[in-house]
Amino acid sequence: MRSFFASILFVFVFTVRAASAQDVVWIQIEAHPSLRAAQQRAQVYSGVLADVSGFSLGGNWYGVMLGPYTRADADRVLQAYRAERQIPVDSFISFTASLGQQFWPVGADFLNRGTVAVPQLNVAQTPTESTEPVVVTSEPAPEPEVPEETKAEARRSERTLSADQRRDLQIALRAAGFYSAAIDGAFGPGTRGSMSEWQIHNLFNPTGILTTRQRQMLMDEYNAPLASVGMALVIDDKAGIEMQMPAGAVRFARYEPPFAHYDASSDVGAQVLLISQPGDQATLFGLYDIMQTLEIVPLDGPRERGKNSFTLEGRGKGIVSYTRARLDNGQIKGFTLIWPAGDEDRRTRVLKEMQTSFTRLDTVLDPGAGADAEQRVDLVSGLEVRKPRLSRSGFYIDGTGAVITTAEVAKGCTRITLDHSYRAEVVATDQGLGIALLRPGNALAPVSVAQLRSDDARLQSDVAVSGYSFEGVLGAPTITFGKLADIKGLRGEVELSRLAMVVQPGDAGGPVFDTGGRVLGMLLPKDTDGGQKLPDDVTFAVNTDAIRALLDQAGITAGTSDISGALSPNELVRVAGGMTVLVSCWD
Repeated sequence: MRSFFASILFVFVFTVRAASAQDVVWIQIEAHPSLRAAQQRAQVYSGVLADVSGFSLGGNWYGVMLGPYTRADADRVLQAYRAERQIPVDSFISFTASLGQQFWPVGADFLNRGTVAVPQLNVAQTPTESTEPVVVTSEPAPEPEVPEETKAEARRSERTLSADQRRDLQIALRAAGFYSAAIDGAFGPGTRGSMSEWQIHNLFNPTGILTTRQRQMLMDEYNAPLASVGMALVIDDKAGIEMQMPAGAVRFARYEPPFAHYDASSDVGAQVLLISQPGDQATLFGLYDIMQTLEIVPLDGPRERGKNSFTLEGRGKGIVSYTRARLDNGQIKGFTLIWPAGDEDRRTRVLKEMQTSFTRLDTVLDPGAGADAEQRVDLVSGLEVRKPRLSRSGFYIDGTGAVITTAEVAKGCTRITLDHSYRAEVVATDQGLGIALLRPGNALAPVSVAQLRSDDARLQSDVAVSGYSFEGVLGAPTITFGKLADIKGLRGEVELSRLAMVVQPGDAGGPVFDTGGRVLGMLLPKDTDGGQKLPDDVTFAVNTDAIRALLDQAGITAGTSDISGALSPNELVRVAGGMTVLVSCWD
């Protein structure tokens, strides 16, 4: 069969060369959004067919073609190759006007429109610390002069469009606001009507059939958002990832496994991370949890985790973030796109191109590399860990995990968490006293639960506060000791107790104990808005009567204890640590 077609080529090749490039046609057999993938497929076909070429198709697509042929010869070759199953059954005739720069054979330029510069295949590269990604860019091919077509000519040229090209036109019409029906590639009355409307809007004769020039104009308008950020193929051999990326808006910065950082390089303000690391399902799930602690993944947005992949979306703090990672053959690869809020149309187009073109290569980042990178407890691989707006203390009041805390930590939060792990909701508050009751989304099982003292403690008796003095930095509550100075406030408030002890802001909301481990009240934050500065060792607590009143609103009955006696310091620390919880407010 190969010799038969070689004979055909020998017979008409001189005729083709004698004709102008505009007089010949091509057979499109495949199209790919990845330049390297298209080049690889062209190389494969060249091993079995004698007439393989490759051209840019516009819109970051690359076509593998057979030709050039005269139209009559193309019809015969298409029929014969299909019959022999040497090419896909959906291969079709394509015209020179739809082709741009040539990328295969390497260096060829049959149409005199320039060549696409691509890295050569089968050249081994050993990644080193100095290896940087390859950005494959090329100057746009000069637009060929396409004569305006008659209605009949436009209809004939339209018949050569592939199903994908027809759907692309519908998508472009919908994006321009002229089409709202199904994207099915069928040019029925709805599509024809939208084409007429587009033609009228652009001062063309409303035939309902787009000419070749009009189709190109429509697609150029549709692809303008991609051109504005310099979408180009990026080949990151070290990370083992190839994909289309907004190369005009981001630039490679550094490797900090498991990430390759591409920082903003323009006023667009976008960022890209490539994810690349060896691992198994446990590694993937760990990455899923870690990503959600980062500033680049805002709290609001859907999350989805399967057995071998996950997707994260987040919106907040002026950005929109999308992350996708997948485990395959012991390698976890994916990407994160961070885009400024308010530019949704362009972000959506860029994200779709990145998703479509994402290609896994053989290499993977070394997880042991990057030992010299900056180390901080609030950094993960060079990325800021999300920090709560405010963290205070609280204590468990019943066996399901209901928590008493200060009202300031529960005000105006996107999310409230207990120990950074469990989401909680506000059940009741008393803003006047500064106290709040929280309930976790799912029932918890605290190690210990507060036992409220049933009577007043004696003045000048020893008391202690359990709290996260430094807002969770130490990872466990600390105990601060002092004295009960008064059983009412400075102005005689019966709901308050005055304490003589020096506390930290993070202690607010923590339980105040007597020496027997019974809870006397909840520590209030220092009043910084009253215009007066009290001595450092003067602070206040809401007493148990106020706590019980708030619990009654929610139908919760607190445990009560009237057992006297003192606990050992170790036992007091154990009881206090079991009931004290870190409460955090997140934006």
